[in-house]
Amino acid sequence: MTGNFDLDLNFGQIYEEKVRDIFEGDGSIEVKTERDIWQKTGNIAIEIRYRGKPSGISSTDAKWWIHILSHDNDIETALMFKVEKLKKKIKQMVMLGMAKVVIGGDNDNSEIVLLPIDKITNIL
Repeated sequence: MTGNFDLDLNFGQIYEEKVRDIFEGDGSIEVKTERDIWQKTGNIAIEIRYRGKPSGISSTDAKWWIHILSHDNDIETALMFKVEKLKKKIKQMVMLGMAKVVIGGDNDNSEIVLLPIDKITNIL
């Protein structure tokens, strides 16, 4: 035992409170769910425009973006980002060629960014 239990406990409690504030307090959230295809492609898809107008991440008023990865109608995991940081990550990844913008969605009316799951958490 290292004797840091009290410090670790305090640190954990601070972040429990931060998460509680996100879900119960001032931290508005936007939740999107990826169905099974993410397992084959390795990507998450985030809409940026619909019929040429800002939508999805481009138009949300939420402070937090939660992207659920589901499989067989069950949650496998979820990624959570501050919206402003995610917007910056998306721009940077597209600029660096690490992500691409495609046309898709219902009747191909949406512009969607495909972000590799294994890279999105590595971009600061």
